[in-house]
Amino acid sequence: MKQVTASMAGTVIQLLAQAGAEVSAGADVVMLESMKMEVPIQTESAGKVASVKVNVGDFVNEGDVLLELE
Repeated sequence: MKQVTASMAGTVIQLLAQAGAEVSAGADVVMLESMKMEVPIQTESAGKVASVKVNVGDFVNEGDVLLELE
């Protein structure tokens, strides 16, 4: 499993991929809000979303796992 992690602390404001979705490398999968800025979190590689570990409204810290890819 490959993990997609938060690049900074913030609040999850949008989930752009759901479990079972096929995503390409560089795809935006989660949108965070940090210091009043919207920050897209992208995948490093292509794959299928195995699980989403966060919900809209969750606060995450840098390095927290947001989702896992198969």
